[in-house]
Amino acid sequence: MKMAKKTFVLSLGGSVFVPDSIDIGFLKKFKVFIEQQIKKGHRFIVVAGGGATARKYRDAGAAVVHKMPIEDLDWLGIHATRLNAQLLRTIFRGTTYQKVIKDPTKKHNIKADLIIGAGYRPGNSTDYCAVLIAKNYGAKTVINLSNIDYVYTKDPKLAGAKKIEKISWTEFRKIVGNKWDPGLHAPFDPIASKHAQENKLRVVVMNGKNFKNLENLLSGKKFKGTVIE
Repeated sequence: MKMAKKTFVLSLGGSVFVPDSIDIGFLKKFKVFIEQQIKKGHRFIVVAGGGATARKYRDAGAAVVHKMPIEDLDWLGIHATRLNAQLLRTIFRGTTYQKVIKDPTKKHNIKADLIIGAGYRPGNSTDYCAVLIAKNYGAKTVINLSNIDYVYTKDPKLAGAKKIEKISWTEFRKIVGNKWDPGLHAPFDPIASKHAQENKLRVVVMNGKNFKNLENLLSGKKFKGTVIE
C-alpha cells in the first residue's frame, strides 16, 4: 500500500531570498533542495514573503504621501509577495502548480507536489496565509524560514537576549503582541499566531539558509530552531 505524502507548509521569509536584492545563489540551492525532497516523497506548499521588495515600495509610498493609509501600504506589500511568488513559480516550472495561490481560505484540488502561495488581504502577513493553508490542507506544522536560528527573548543584538528553543503560544503572544502593522519585524505575525493557537498548529522558526538543518526537521531528526505550540 502506497503511503500518502506528508505535506509541509513553508513560510519563506522575504529576508531569506530578497534581503536587499534577489539572492540568486540561495534560489539555486533552494530549487535543488526542494526537488530532492520531493523525490524522497515529500510535498510542499511554499508561501513567499515580501522582503526588501515590499519594504522599498512601502517606504516609497509613505515618503511621497504623508500619512498614507495603512491599508494602501499593506497592498503594496501584498503585491510584492505576489511578484516574489511568481519568481518562485517560474524557477520551479515543471514541478509546481501553474498558478500562485492568492486566497488561502479556499482549498484547491491540486495534485502537484509543490504549490506556491502569496499575500492575501491587508491586515496580516504571509505567515497568516501559511496558517490558513496548513489548516485547509491538513498540515500540522508550519515551518517559518527566517534569517535567524531561534526566536529570542528580545532583539538578539541587545545584551541579555536569550534564545528560546520551545515556547507555548500563550507566552509567545506576550512577546509579539496582538497588533498587525505593515513592515512589522516579528518572528511570527501576531494575527497568524492567534489563528495558529486556535487551530492547535505547531510552528517552527528556523534559519532558512541552513538546508541540512531543514532536512533534519523534515526527516524527524534533531534540529536547531524555536518550536511554538
